[in-house]
Amino acid sequence: MTEIKFGLDTFGDMTVDDNGKPKSAGQVIRDLVDQAVLADELGLNSINVGEHHRDDFAVSAPDTVLAGIATVTKNIKLGTGVTVLSSEDPVRVYQRFATIDALSNGRAEITAGRGSFIESFPLFGYELSDYHVLFEEKLELLVELLKEQPVTWSGTTRAGLQNQQVYPKTERGSIPLRVGVGGSPESVVRAARLGIPMALAIIGGDPARFAPFSRLYKESLEKFGRTELPVSIHSPGHIADTDEQAIEELWPHYEAMFGRIGRERGWGPTTKAHYLQEVHHGSLYVGSVETVAQKIAYAIRSVGAERFDLKYSNGPLSHSKLMHSIELYATQVVPRVQELLAVEDVWV
Repeated sequence: MTEIKFGLDTFGDMTVDDNGKPKSAGQVIRDLVDQAVLADELGLNSINVGEHHRDDFAVSAPDTVLAGIATVTKNIKLGTGVTVLSSEDPVRVYQRFATIDALSNGRAEITAGRGSFIESFPLFGYELSDYHVLFEEKLELLVELLKEQPVTWSGTTRAGLQNQQVYPKTERGSIPLRVGVGGSPESVVRAARLGIPMALAIIGGDPARFAPFSRLYKESLEKFGRTELPVSIHSPGHIADTDEQAIEELWPHYEAMFGRIGRERGWGPTTKAHYLQEVHHGSLYVGSVETVAQKIAYAIRSVGAERFDLKYSNGPLSHSKLMHSIELYATQVVPRVQELLAVEDVWV
């Protein structure tokens, strides 16, 4: 059986203390560093920090946060979830992550994506009408930059490069790259064409419905003459000592987060019935150790994934609850998932 890797994702959601008082963005970021230290100490494979430019998230510069984490951790891989490449300069992305790679002794990785919000477009002077070409061109340039060779490139979204060296070079000669995919067949085929591992953002519904995208990816890799590459899953969840505790702890924070997003996007109200549907039958990994482990094992088998990243921060959950969720995930859920997958492998 292929060794499955387990990591964490966070957007640095603005949180409250144990008394329900909102914390400052600065304290949320310091707490995030503590969460990464715990994940490292408990042996998780990776932590990925998202990028947002709005007041319900503390992290707008994940690479800076990751640089801080690099200096206080030893083994955990440090990545983004995601780098919003459409409104970034790929050259600066490479340079910043090469620097994180140096600080962490070779633990940096990048997950590039479009992101689920659009605030970065007007903030950095980009037109939303250029949404597709910005990502397409910049991803192709980043792929070339990560080869750490002289780059010749031209496009419509930034100045071209002619036999250009970009520094610093990494000691290992490359930085791993994934591309975040939300379920578009075109995005899947693009990832295969460029030879980039694919991370599926599965945030609703039965994860098995993403199995066709995994098959399309593998078929496309073969079509383009690429070697087999891993597929990973990003999904939200929260773990507590019992199912009921986990469900009730997360619900008001989930309601606050998705209620606001829904109002902004013209969706209907976020109901507890919908929440419970996702908890029991969809892609919210909320519950006790056994419940969450069974759901993760099912998702991994359904999609054929080789990595699972739990988005453990979802709305203004307190730091203490997040730390307990991380501890249960690392010390009990991950070993239980490995047991479940090993049994499945024996009987296949």
